[in-house]
Amino acid sequence: MKRFIKVSIVGAALAALLSTTATASVVGTAAAAAAATRYEAESAPAICDGTIDSNHSGFSGSGFCNAGNTTGAAVEFTVSASTAKSATLEVKFANGSAGSRSADVLVNGTRVQSTSFEATGAWSTWAWKTVTAELRAGSNTVRFVSTDSTGLPNIDYLDVADGSGPQPGDGRRLESLGRGVVAVRSSNTSVLVSWRLLGLDPDGIGFNVYRSAAGGPETKLNSSVLTGGTNYVDSTANLAQANTYRVRPVIDGAEQPPSGAFTLTANHATEPVVRVPLRAGGPVKFVWVGDLDGDGEYDYVLDRQTSPQTIEAYRSNGQFLWSVNMGPNSTNQNNIEGGSSTIDVGHNDGVTVSDLDSDGRAEVAVRIANGVRFGDGTTYNALPDNTRQAIAVLDGMTGAARATAPVPTDYVSDGPMYARFGVGYLDGVNPSLVAFMKNRIGDGGFNLMFASWRFTGTTLTRQWKFLRGNQDLPDGHNTRIIDVDGDGRDEVAEIGFVLNGNGTLKYSLGPQGIVHGDRFHIADMDPSRPGLEGYGVQQNNPSGLRDYYYDAATGSMIWRHSASGTADVGRGMAGDIDPRFPGMEVWAFSGLYNASTNRLAEPNTSLRPWPQLGLWWDGDITMELLNDGKFEKWDPNDPKPTNSLPRLLTTSNYGAVDASQDVQPTFYGDILGDWREEAVYTNASYDQLIIFTTNQPSSTRLYTLAHNPAYRNAMTLKGYMQSHHVDYFLGAGMARPPRPDITYPGR
Repeated sequence: MKRFIKVSIVGAALAALLSTTATASVVGTAAAAAAATRYEAESAPAICDGTIDSNHSGFSGSGFCNAGNTTGAAVEFTVSASTAKSATLEVKFANGSAGSRSADVLVNGTRVQSTSFEATGAWSTWAWKTVTAELRAGSNTVRFVSTDSTGLPNIDYLDVADGSGPQPGDGRRLESLGRGVVAVRSSNTSVLVSWRLLGLDPDGIGFNVYRSAAGGPETKLNSSVLTGGTNYVDSTANLAQANTYRVRPVIDGAEQPPSGAFTLTANHATEPVVRVPLRAGGPVKFVWVGDLDGDGEYDYVLDRQTSPQTIEAYRSNGQFLWSVNMGPNSTNQNNIEGGSSTIDVGHNDGVTVSDLDSDGRAEVAVRIANGVRFGDGTTYNALPDNTRQAIAVLDGMTGAARATAPVPTDYVSDGPMYARFGVGYLDGVNPSLVAFMKNRIGDGGFNLMFASWRFTGTTLTRQWKFLRGNQDLPDGHNTRIIDVDGDGRDEVAEIGFVLNGNGTLKYSLGPQGIVHGDRFHIADMDPSRPGLEGYGVQQNNPSGLRDYYYDAATGSMIWRHSASGTADVGRGMAGDIDPRFPGMEVWAFSGLYNASTNRLAEPNTSLRPWPQLGLWWDGDITMELLNDGKFEKWDPNDPKPTNSLPRLLTTSNYGAVDASQDVQPTFYGDILGDWREEAVYTNASYDQLIIFTTNQPSSTRLYTLAHNPAYRNAMTLKGYMQSHHVDYFLGAGMARPPRPDITYPGR
């Protein structure tokens, strides 16, 4: 008789997880990158030896299987395969009891493996087991059978994916990051230590935390290997002396080399802040991050809003590296028609930071004109006049120009072009610099050009340009670079149209009545629907359209909200802030809607929060909010109007001042510690970066958001600063995210 079965249990890294709210926690990353077919345990043809329940949050579908607490209790799935093939089978479970629950795995009636469903800490905390199996063509049964009297855990679903799909690491070249260890004094007696789980870390990786007191020998703090959230509360440190922290990964029981160190100074203030010294200088509007020196940690590049303007670079510890003077053509800083080397005015920037040649060290890209003095002291004067412009790629450590290329002159008769810069992987592997460039036609409308460049380490070559001309292609105040159609290659998205990665038009929303608007988002807002969705708001749309929701891959409209008259809807947000409803909420000023159902999540439309920025901070997987220096939490069980939301933190209490638009940080994103986000401000003297990093422990284990392709692209973009989004659904009831299709260049 032929045997079709070859199975190995890969497993999920688990720990006893905190679960103090009704929101489910998530552990780890999914091993499979291929698209999966889901089989719900509560739906036929699945068979549940027990009851179908829905009393614990975080499940998919309409419920889960609560099998009996007896030996032999079982859950059986019937799955289909079009051909005989290797497949990845992933079961989602919750085990809120004190100990593990043992089971046999049977495929087509044959026992292929015994396994153990570890305790997850709560019945609303879900985890996964992964099985690789050879399925035969047609119908197959997958059965989990309890082998002891404790029975099975609660079983939510089985995902089945083609196991022969693309392997992680074949895709885009992202940074080879270190662990990003950070420590903040979270109380009078405690320190929160936090570190990164990396995108390609192996399943089951654990960590040990070490502390060195006052320069003495290191002591391991944890009694057993940490396999839950990548943070640890140290309650035994003598905080009157300096304490230095490191982590050591543990793989298959063996400790690996240590991470870099972070030192919390003696008698450090109790604050959720890391302070980085800067040279004295003028106001700072924007900060960018990148690994300039190749040590695996983020360094800082910032502007100085002086006349002329300057750009400065600092190592992560505040060591000054270089300054670039933007020259006499940066003294005209008009928001719309300024100088040919002016940066960072209005919704424009003209600077970004990324490892553009994938050599393990980041470069700085900047739009320049004659008179710019680079970090090595040389002055650029290669253009025939002061209207023409160029793109320069600067060495991250010296500020010297490594390559330059001219800006296309199609619209030069209307003057220099302001720019917004970002980085995307237009071929799915290599980073490209993408520029949105615009100038005014007399006193009327605007020319719009997009262009992309590829830097190889020695040359900067333009890949394509796109001219809007008279086409109906509405633009806005921020650009997103993201793979909207799931083919592995990024597209370039504006509020009213999308370009393919080769610079051709993919679709326009103009013919569907969309005009200019201030804000839009692209994310997996509805996890039950394939692909990504978009949400945008409108400025004085003559049809009365206020906001709209659409398929990001095709531009097909899903719903829209209109009202009588016109209105400038100047803000719009998307994020999961209400775990009672599936997927994300979206809102502007006419109420808080659940995106997938187009229904008000809160019936009283005045009780929606202000639609500014989202932020992951407190450790659960619903989103917090960042609004004009206030970290806030909207509570669906006790909704408050915008000016009365519960406040987690006020940045001005720590000496921070707002920057762009007088309400924003200079930067925000996941740059230190675990998957939660930092917000970067300066003090009022502009001689210190004040980096807010969470002081709250979390049981949620996710790989660093900076290793998610969509999120990392978003970190390179400015415009009117908007929330970053990953390319999977991050929120209540989420599935375990797939491992990112990335690889690390050497460093």
